[in-house]
Amino acid sequence: MTRQKRDYLWVGVFAVLVTFAIPWFLWRDATTWAGLPVWLWWHVGWMFLASGAFYLFTRGAWDRGMSVDAEEV
Repeated sequence: MTRQKRDYLWVGVFAVLVTFAIPWFLWRDATTWAGLPVWLWWHVGWMFLASGAFYLFTRGAWDRGMSVDAEEV
């Protein structure tokens, strides 16, 4: 995959993360699971997903964006 395609892929990943960070479709929904509202579980799961995406981002794309050579680190 070329660098430009990879960069566009990361832009798309972070756009999706931001778009679905707030579960608008779960507002006014009183459904609970394991004693907590479903929208709260959405946030917990979404934070795990976002932290995983950020971890993968820091494994290469961050260094390239900051113009840091991978061998220097």
